[in-house]
Amino acid sequence: MILHTLAHVGTDQFADHTGWHPKPQGLCQGDVCVPAAGSLRSDGTIDIEVAAQRLGMPLVHDEAHGVWALGPATLGGKALATATAADPELRTHDGRPFRLSSLRGRKVLLVAWSSY
Repeated sequence: MILHTLAHVGTDQFADHTGWHPKPQGLCQGDVCVPAAGSLRSDGTIDIEVAAQRLGMPLVHDEAHGVWALGPATLGGKALATATAADPELRTHDGRPFRLSSLRGRKVLLVAWSSY
């Protein structure tokens, strides 16, 4: 999220750009809520510095261009919000169904390729 000021960032703007919605229990994204006391100001705007600190979002200032950059949330960079991975059903070369979960407990090398 690129900002020209930290003073008047509305809750809708913050939510649209970060995915984090202010709620009574804190800043929430889906089922994950982070207590964020002090991040919601009395005028209905977000205190970006407090929200960034609570969510583990990097906040940097480029003085030469007069802008702030707010990076994605890491929740402290120490834990994932969930450790559940998708388990799609794939097809083997001979057309039989295959799921990665069938390899649970084994070491797996997953190679992905895309033409773009």
